[in-house]
Amino acid sequence: MKTFEATGKTYEEALMAGLAQMGLPSEKVDVEVLEEGTKGFLGIGAKPYKLLLTKKDTPAIRAEEFLKNVTELMGLTVTFEITETEEALLINMQGDNQGILIGHRGETLDALQYLTSLQVNKGGKEYRRVTLDTEGYRAKREQSLESLARKVAGKVTKYRRSVTLEPMNAYERHVIHAALQDVPGVNTYSIGTEPNRRVVVSYDRDKR
Repeated sequence: MKTFEATGKTYEEALMAGLAQMGLPSEKVDVEVLEEGTKGFLGIGAKPYKLLLTKKDTPAIRAEEFLKNVTELMGLTVTFEITETEEALLINMQGDNQGILIGHRGETLDALQYLTSLQVNKGGKEYRRVTLDTEGYRAKREQSLESLARKVAGKVTKYRRSVTLEPMNAYERHVIHAALQDVPGVNTYSIGTEPNRRVVVSYDRDKR
């Protein structure tokens, strides 16, 4: 239900009735007064307030509704903390059994992030970048990748042999490339096709 006409003796009564029928909180609804109510004289000639309630359609609302539906289908109770800017949405999910939402090496979280981005940007003129996180997984994974990159770089410079890493998504490959771009003696590049694209850390004696 995107719009609803509500009536009541007062503005507040009409608003509460409309929100109850739509099943939405006030912050997710735009309200237009169609007719202002009057008390009349001794109740004679009284007119009710008539309001038109319209469901808001913002990137943050689309993201939250989509994720709420998906997580409920997964049997999970999740709350969402959304930080919105003109360029991006940062969505942090909280609740029990968050490991289910993360999945193996973050694969489920990445899939949810991709699908949420499609919903947020569907039909929109301006692209909003969506970042989905839970339990600080993104920061922990980034730290783990940076640590891995340093260890691999040490082996490459010691044995002067290239090392090919496990398949990673585009963001994780970027973390590896960024972590080693200024490290002497090593170079990085990617090989293969999605979803099996990998980073190669190679020895570069000219990079000092």
